[in-house]
Amino acid sequence: MRYIKLCFVCLPLFALAQQSPVEQVRKHVQTHTREIVQSFQEFLSIPNIASDMPNIERNAAWIAHQMRVLQLDKVQLLYPATKGMPPAVYGEIMTPGATKTLIFYAHYDGQPVDSTKWAAGLHPFKPSLYTDALQNGGKPLAYDQTSYEPQWRIYGRGASDDKAGVMAILQAYAALKANGIAPKVNIKFFFEGEEEAGSDHLHEILQANQALLQGDLWVICDGPVHQSGQQQIVFGVRGDTHLEITVFGPKRPLHSGHYGNWVPNPGMLLSKLLASMKDASGKVLVKGFYDDVTPLSAAEKAALAKVPPVESALQKELGIAQVENPKLSLAEAINQPSLNINGITVAGTGKYSANVIPTKAVASIDLRLVMGNDWKRQQDKVIQHIQSQGYFVTSKEPTDEERMRYPKIAMVVRSGGYNAQKTSMQHPLAQKVVDAVTTAQGKVVLTPTLGGSLPLFVFEQYLKTPPITVPIANHDNNQHAENENIRLKNLFEGIVTFASIMLLPK
Repeated sequence: MRYIKLCFVCLPLFALAQQSPVEQVRKHVQTHTREIVQSFQEFLSIPNIASDMPNIERNAAWIAHQMRVLQLDKVQLLYPATKGMPPAVYGEIMTPGATKTLIFYAHYDGQPVDSTKWAAGLHPFKPSLYTDALQNGGKPLAYDQTSYEPQWRIYGRGASDDKAGVMAILQAYAALKANGIAPKVNIKFFFEGEEEAGSDHLHEILQANQALLQGDLWVICDGPVHQSGQQQIVFGVRGDTHLEITVFGPKRPLHSGHYGNWVPNPGMLLSKLLASMKDASGKVLVKGFYDDVTPLSAAEKAALAKVPPVESALQKELGIAQVENPKLSLAEAINQPSLNINGITVAGTGKYSANVIPTKAVASIDLRLVMGNDWKRQQDKVIQHIQSQGYFVTSKEPTDEERMRYPKIAMVVRSGGYNAQKTSMQHPLAQKVVDAVTTAQGKVVLTPTLGGSLPLFVFEQYLKTPPITVPIANHDNNQHAENENIRLKNLFEGIVTFASIMLLPK
């Protein structure tokens, strides 16, 4: 394992005296890009799918080793009560006389991968260095360089979501330590290994370690900076849950010529069912979908009004002539609950296309939740909508008797989920974090909620501690998809940002 290299005398003492602590950290990062990037390469090379326990254990051991190199106290793996589940990695630095405790969170597991979908020359767990983003004509570089340019990108699973967060937090403390800068608050580190698998067992870890994990504020590193490129601080996250819907056709695939116009096609049935869930303006037509939404506060509305407009530039970047609801800004849209189709499977396309009526069609539905929504209740609303469209709904494969009794059958399989969470935008300690990030990055975008989802409600539920989110990844990082990447400038500036937060006053 590669050590996180520390340089305790990076500048003459008279020069250090003339620099602020944040400037010292930034200088440290600029002069240690080689060590930082090469250590990150080693980390990214360890596969990190939550279901792959041997490699998850390797990731956890790698992180724990780096923490011990940094001489953190109480470094340990925290396992949930359920056997065979990923551990969280914990360590701490307690500051004499400190009255506040910050807990820094990131997750080290990543989304499942299909390496065949990655661009030629890329592999999810063989990190690659490029001069720029692929869509900008980026060219491959040898990983071992003497220095690293800010616009260069590292491609690999977890590069942005969320091993960059783990690396930035650890390197932030390493930079402070190397320059002899002592934090003024207590700092705890908590790195989760199951976030991309739903964090189903996170509450077990929190329940079993309540005394160890006591603090005043969780600082979460996950997600991208604002699309304008500015650093953002997010005071909440949307909740998330899923449904898988299967619509049935004939018991065996049929020739579309011999049976077309007579045997119902499940692909067509499913398409009509999905289309019934949204209108042309993107409004979800499921009855009661918005009824329990908690209205935004005056402070949240004021914050949204200050968010930089990015819609026109994003439409051009993404090749979208029109958005779902032109009356809503992106910031306003992600403060509403949503219904998204994650994927549809019916039959073959392209070279696999065949003239058949398939036996079934399957869709995966993603429901994002805001404050006031309950994930189970939101699932119920969608299921009731399916029933209102004339479907018999079952949770298992239909029997022959059911097939003959009901003309339209939908098998709906529920996944777990979690609700949205918000921390007050007036929270005193959160405001100090805003000041620290502003010191490091200048102007900061403040937003009520992140478009993505994290199980942050559990920190309030089990530890009574509020969280806020400080994302660092570039907005075009391809998280959860092929060709995931991190821009080096975002990684380097993320280190500076977290170091500045660690220097909060007592």
